[in-house]
Amino acid sequence: MDQEKEIIQTKVDVQDEILQAALKLFAEKGYFNTSMLDIAEAAGLNTVSGLYQYFKNKQTIAAKLYENIFDSLNVSVDDIRRRNQKSSEQLHGIVDLLFKLTEDAPNVIRFLLILKIDEFLPEEKPVLETAAFSKIIKIIQAGIKGGEIRNIDPLIANAYFFGIINNTLRLLLAGDLDKKADAYQSQTWLAAWNVIAKKQ
Repeated sequence: MDQEKEIIQTKVDVQDEILQAALKLFAEKGYFNTSMLDIAEAAGLNTVSGLYQYFKNKQTIAAKLYENIFDSLNVSVDDIRRRNQKSSEQLHGIVDLLFKLTEDAPNVIRFLLILKIDEFLPEEKPVLETAAFSKIIKIIQAGIKGGEIRNIDPLIANAYFFGIINNTLRLLLAGDLDKKADAYQSQTWLAAWNVIAKKQ
């Protein structure tokens, strides 16, 4: 029984190594410029055939990354919504999360913002249709209803708000801004919020 658990744990560990290696490579080189051999080598596997024991192909690796990232994002958005009542506080929490990820896990943000996911995962839901982003639209709708956010189409409000956030994060990831992410966090939040906030 213990040996069986150990084998399962080892398999999970190797899968995680493969996913982390693939995420780094996809973020740095792009999906199409990354080969299965690149992933195998980066994951510390001796052969590409070792990789096929865990994943059928490169697309299944990318699909698993997509699933993991959006599942995690969904859990985080739920947590932020539970801890904060007002829409402004919830959106502020999401901005904080995105800036923290940019600092601590930049490859996750590169995967989300820079890679054209629909080009290599055409079967997956578009980002705006994922559970996490559907909840963000609900936050915006609640903000409009509650009088915190201007009475505009929620998708437009989302585009205005996250356009500012995402462009700032892209500048950070590209190295175009010379300070760390948290140095730009509050001014980016204020700029984004002022675009959609209902003026009192």
